[in-house]
Amino acid sequence: MRRDVGLALIATLAAAVLWWLVQGTVNTPGGSVMVTVSVPQLSDAAAQGKEIFDANCGTCHGENASGRDGFGPPLVHKIYEPGHHGDAAFQLAVKNGVRAHHWTFGNMPAVEGINSAQVEKIVLYVRELQRGNGIQ
Repeated sequence: MRRDVGLALIATLAAAVLWWLVQGTVNTPGGSVMVTVSVPQLSDAAAQGKEIFDANCGTCHGENASGRDGFGPPLVHKIYEPGHHGDAAFQLAVKNGVRAHHWTFGNMPAVEGINSAQVEKIVLYVRELQRGNGIQ
């Protein structure tokens, strides 16, 4: 009888540990890609923008601006089309940060060490990605 109780306790403990591990994996944002992005042939300026983006923005906004679940939204998304978020919005976001308003990622801090000419190249990169993915 005692052996059965001991085995039941061990099985319950093992199940609880397994449940805890699975819950941690499921509920912890892993930064998975949020949208599929097709990368078109980039202009030279946009390719330079990609390098700047990768070094300063990709950690949150993901590879090719595809977003990272739990970190930052995809910029290749209808919300960021030029008619809704113009190029100046990117300049302001980098300079001042952004208060969360479309997504639940929290506020975006200002990005230090990027000048307006570099942001222009990032915008070229994002706009070419958007056009290549049907966002006009």
